[in-house]
Amino acid sequence: MWHTLLYQPLVNGLIAFYKLFDNLGWAIINFTMVIRILLLPLTLPALKAAQKMKALGPKLGKLKQKYKGNAQKLAAAQMELYRSAGIKPLSGLLPQIIQIVILIALFQAFRQVLGNGSSVEELNKLLYPFLRFPAEAKLKLNFFYLTLDKPDLIDSVKIAGKSIPGIFLILSALSQFLSAKAMMPLSKKQEKIADKTPAKTDDFAAAMQTQSLYVFPLMTILIGFSFPSGLVLYWLVFSLFNLVQQIIISRKRGK
Repeated sequence: MWHTLLYQPLVNGLIAFYKLFDNLGWAIINFTMVIRILLLPLTLPALKAAQKMKALGPKLGKLKQKYKGNAQKLAAAQMELYRSAGIKPLSGLLPQIIQIVILIALFQAFRQVLGNGSSVEELNKLLYPFLRFPAEAKLKLNFFYLTLDKPDLIDSVKIAGKSIPGIFLILSALSQFLSAKAMMPLSKKQEKIADKTPAKTDDFAAAMQTQSLYVFPLMTILIGFSFPSGLVLYWLVFSLFNLVQQIIISRKRGK
């Protein structure tokens, strides 16, 4: 089911875009955008719920002060607050799981295509007959200065004998940082609430949100030293799309 319904169609979709644009870089960008747009019905409810949760921060803090030491009454009061605000904490779980499964399949599809960039023999086994390449064909892997099946590194500049990250890898980490930064108002509120309540779970949640601001972009840089730059390009488009979604929803709620 994974292979037939997700993995193989995504590989074929990417190759269809490659043949449309005659460039794998533009194919990755546009195919990622199309997939993200198709996933909007799954992502928007979760993002809107997160914005509502941000607005409830002060009220949640008051409840934790009022019912500190009584976890059962606090949980009941929180659920009542969510209900009155129209938030169903578990309603977005299934759409999120579906979205993650699709994105994992998309990631694997990109790896498959990039891994067979020098030879299409294995790739043709996954392609539908009308998309298959001639046996002697090779994918065009150049995109600006990138070779998409190789890491985005600037070999002409080295620090301690190591090549430095390239522009797309840095932009990918930066876009992820900004995406996490867009959620920082929630983090700041939770930190203040956590300081006033004895529950260790509050401190842990607030700390995790703060650390994600720096840890995940740093991990993107480190992983990018060994990942094909085509995957970095995919992650850059993914992160930018997510950032734009958050900004649009925040502004709409502000109005």
